[in-house]
Amino acid sequence: MNNLEGKTVAILATNGFEESELESPMNALKEAGAHVDIVSESSGEIKSWADGNWSKAYTVDKTLDQVSESDYNALVLPGGVINPDQLRRNETAIRFVKSFFANKKPVAAICHAPWILAEADVLQGRKVTSFNSIKRDLVNAGAKWEDSEVVVDEGLITSRNPNDLPAFNAKLVEEVYEGKHQMQTA
Repeated sequence: MNNLEGKTVAILATNGFEESELESPMNALKEAGAHVDIVSESSGEIKSWADGNWSKAYTVDKTLDQVSESDYNALVLPGGVINPDQLRRNETAIRFVKSFFANKKPVAAICHAPWILAEADVLQGRKVTSFNSIKRDLVNAGAKWEDSEVVVDEGLITSRNPNDLPAFNAKLVEEVYEGKHQMQTA
């Protein structure tokens, strides 16, 4: 496994994130040696969604107004339906996401999370995948969508759903290890 000692990764989420899509990548990153912060709109806790119901609460490490892209080596966007729908309406969150692309850093998004990327206008000409119900949204935002368990396009990692987490996590760790990608642009 790639050693991520000294790397710091932000996971941007709010209430309604798919629990496995935050917890599994976070654990994979930590096991590889990375420091991980859960970043959200406000302090306190955010509630996860699992098996069609509200689930555990997770402690927010930092709020959007306390962080900058320069604090991190990469960004992870977990899915769920509620979480990305809330975040794509938050201008501070969108600016935070765009800044990772502008600075050529890895960004990973799973399930419905690419909605945030569409809102950030960073998908033009990029190869991605997602939960199939948002395919048209991503294509309309300029993406080249494909039905694969994980798609990597110059530091942009996307997957379809929780079943794809093993492949998603492996590519996430690999891309964070590799660092900046010159073709990772907004």
